[in-house]
Amino acid sequence: METRDIIRAIRKLPVSKRMLIVEKTLKTIRESETRKRMVKAAECLYEDYKYDKELIAFTQLDFEGFYETK
Repeated sequence: METRDIIRAIRKLPVSKRMLIVEKTLKTIRESETRKRMVKAAECLYEDYKYDKELIAFTQLDFEGFYETK
């Protein structure tokens, strides 16, 4: 199915379903872009975290209980 066929099919739908398609499409685009940015950021920081032990010094405490003082 080509783009123009998809658009023709969408035009035949009621407005509520057309809006749903637009919303879902935008959501998947945003999620995809967010995922790409996160992967890129992780790749950029990988070497820093691999060799700079100060950046991961507190990860030993990850499973410790946290108690907020009042």
